[in-house]
Amino acid sequence: MSIVLIVGAASDIGCALARTYAAAGHPLVLAARQVGRLERHAQDLRIRHGVSVELVEFDILTMERHSALLDGLSDLPQIVISVVGLLGDQAAAECDAVAAELIMRTNYLAPALFLAETAERMSRRGNGTIIGISSVAGERGRASNYVYGSAKAGFTQFLSGLRNRLAGKGIGVLTVLPGFVDTRMTEGLDLPARLTAQPDEVARAIFSAARRNKDVLYVKPVWRLIMLVIKVLPEALFKRTRL
Repeated sequence: MSIVLIVGAASDIGCALARTYAAAGHPLVLAARQVGRLERHAQDLRIRHGVSVELVEFDILTMERHSALLDGLSDLPQIVISVVGLLGDQAAAECDAVAAELIMRTNYLAPALFLAETAERMSRRGNGTIIGISSVAGERGRASNYVYGSAKAGFTQFLSGLRNRLAGKGIGVLTVLPGFVDTRMTEGLDLPARLTAQPDEVARAIFSAARRNKDVLYVKPVWRLIMLVIKVLPEALFKRTRL
């Protein structure tokens, strides 16, 4: 059964993905900054599903550690998922370059460079699946979250280019655009119920899409239509909106 590496595994979506893949019998490598938080979760997965679960302390923002993480694994995983993300504070990021940089590095630069290293190794092997969780926020810059959105836009385009480059080489690249998800990251936000997914719903959708070799996944299909409408608004009209 294919080994699955989840980076950002302590997040709500990361934990849901671990449950979903473990239930299907996949051995797991869970990488997170505070990996100690995953001890009980990992033990539950081992007992409940009888799979191997390896925990790895890893901060994706420490770029020089990217190769070391992959080098330290006994085998290069067949499936690598980046769940790394930081919503941040838009108001703070507008006037604080450090805050803005952290959002940009967390949502784009660090995961893109890590997946680039992963792609090189998978290319040499000749197979694999790369899954990156981006955001519909990257589809058009909006006043309410354009720093976060700009980083996710970069990540979406990176995954698109990577997919195009690796086409026909036995490596799939799935871009995930979840829309609103009820997680710790969105806690306190007034999210519309019909447009908001639960972490387990996201995980199941990703599992299914990856098995079907899909390229882009909108977890709730309605988001494809919503973002199409937002993208085609003329700029003069768009500037009057408060999205």
